[in-house]
Amino acid sequence: MQVDTPVRERVMRAAISLFAAKGFGATSIREIADAAGVTKGGVYHYFESKDDLLFEVYTRMLRMQTSRMRTMADDDSLPLPQRLHAIVADVVETSIANLEEAVVFFQSVHLLAADRQDQVRAERRAYQDRVRDLVAEGQATGVFRTDVPADLIVNYHLGAIHRLGSWYRADGPLTAEQVGTHFADLMLASLRP
Repeated sequence: MQVDTPVRERVMRAAISLFAAKGFGATSIREIADAAGVTKGGVYHYFESKDDLLFEVYTRMLRMQTSRMRTMADDDSLPLPQRLHAIVADVVETSIANLEEAVVFFQSVHLLAADRQDQVRAERRAYQDRVRDLVAEGQATGVFRTDVPADLIVNYHLGAIHRLGSWYRADGPLTAEQVGTHFADLMLASLRP
């Protein structure tokens, strides 16, 4: 970590790395502070609790991906299949680019306070609903097959993306872009009439 990295970001990076490696429950504020090169008071200056840090991991990644998805979904200059392909490729690529966050995201959401779990789940549901609406639009216009419910298609494919952290390796045979393209190709292939 560079010395000029803002303290809040250093704390976030340290927490993400430790949560991904050790798990949320096994990581202490002291360890986060030590890894970030700050005091415990420095951590508490930016985050009231470990729960606040975990919540920040979720909201930061989810909001970034949602913003990108909405831009692509609303781009009427592209045909619907190309928009859906771009969205799926992008969520894979951004998940891989933020793989530690993705690991923390999917391993620890159940550890958030109930109200925060509800908020995160609502934001995830909004993302999935928008993608499902694109699939349903394609089904209604005859672009996509209609014999499989749109919800099932979206849950199946996004669920597979949630498992990236358990098998993807940066030093593996495929780049993030290649994996994203393959996932998007598979989704569109499953939608062909």
